Amino acid sequence: MIEPFRIHAVEPLRMVTPEHRAQAIAEAGYNLFSLRAEDVLIDLLTDSGTGAMSRDQWAAVQHGDESYAGSPSWYLFRDAVTELFPFRHIIPTHQGRAAEKILFSVVGGPGKFVPNNTHFDTTRANVESTGAEAVDLVIAEGRDPRSRHPFKGNLDVDALEAFVRRVGAENVPVVMVTVTNNSGGGQPVSLANLRAVREVCNRYGLALFLDSCRFAENAWFIREREEGQGDREVADIVRDMAALADGMTMSAKKDPLANIGGWLACNDDDLAEACRSVLILTEGFPTYGGLAGRDLEAIAQGLKEAVSHEYLRYRTRSTAYLGEALEKLGVPVVVPIGGHAVYIDAGTMLAHIPPLEYPGQSLAVALYGTGGIRSCEIGSVMFGRRPDGTEQAAAMELVRLAIPRRTYTQSHIDYVIEVCERVLEDASRLRGLKIVHEPRQLRHFTARFEPLG
Repeated sequence: MIEPFRIHAVEPLRMVTPEHRAQAIAEAGYNLFSLRAEDVLIDLLTDSGTGAMSRDQWAAVQHGDESYAGSPSWYLFRDAVTELFPFRHIIPTHQGRAAEKILFSVVGGPGKFVPNNTHFDTTRANVESTGAEAVDLVIAEGRDPRSRHPFKGNLDVDALEAFVRRVGAENVPVVMVTVTNNSGGGQPVSLANLRAVREVCNRYGLALFLDSCRFAENAWFIREREEGQGDREVADIVRDMAALADGMTMSAKKDPLANIGGWLACNDDDLAEACRSVLILTEGFPTYGGLAGRDLEAIAQGLKEAVSHEYLRYRTRSTAYLGEALEKLGVPVVVPIGGHAVYIDAGTMLAHIPPLEYPGQSLAVALYGTGGIRSCEIGSVMFGRRPDGTEQAAAMELVRLAIPRRTYTQSHIDYVIEVCERVLEDASRLRGLKIVHEPRQLRHFTARFEPLG
């Protein structure tokens, strides 16, 4: 299919030589996060805040009102959020991790446990920073890159109930479900699974929160894959998802199509009051939450565009175009293809590299060196370090090719396919890496590496 838009403004790309890339990645300590963006040709590091805003979003930016309290932009934002997510309390934040920080600083603490299908990096870190334990309970198919289960992001309901009985409901302040499941390959969660999780939460008096940053893509997959949902509006499916939860965290830098922003929402009055107190201390007044009025209005417009069937059909199909082409070449990828990214199974592609020599990081470095493509390791670098300082292999060794929204054309993606093919041909020559410097938390952002061998 063709892109359902035409290009209104362009941004030049800088072509750099292989020699320049080799020097740049060495100076960056073989960490893709440490590269200068101008040294990257195709940037697939993340889909967070890297998309292109629409003409109407840029018009909304000009309409933004910068009053400190009670700005008209706040009310436009609030109404756009509650149109899809009708929670009683909407608390704006500068991005999703700020919403997580506020929530878990209020409900977390030593002796507490937070189950999730799979926590992503900042979610896990914000849970663990309070002394609580983040627990992943995705279904077995979600840990198998080859499984074609249509909803591999589902939370294992039996495992959740057994876990709650073991640790005690009083020690589980909230159950989280991430839609779609980013760490597990961008895999969706079904409405049936959310209903089943809701039933467990009801039995034990537990709050259910959604990590909702890719809510529209998840709802689209429900429409495409779940029985009885095929004729429904995506917006109505989103409302059904929200109705099953007691609250949510959101990074508006993903499906809401903005470059910055987020929010925390809930129905509990006491929780909302406690969270607003933290918000005022760390983010800003409750009607702007660390955002400019222009950002609030860009998000409000983005929410309307995010649930467009035409846009979502293009979004998921263009991502699948990349994934299907790589699979045809013999590059092992997580299937079914998710909505926001294609995940290469580096553990399989570089099976000769042990997990704690970081095959995902090695593959990501090779993609950059070969063709200037920046990607993100989601494996033992990101998730191998435990809170007690020990290290263990992650469940999967993946490299995520995250597709910014409305940013690259098909010819860009064809180039990515060619680079991946070249790296596949040279895969047996790649070697692992060792970490020579790392922080105590979220090491993948700033760690430095050296090649082995």
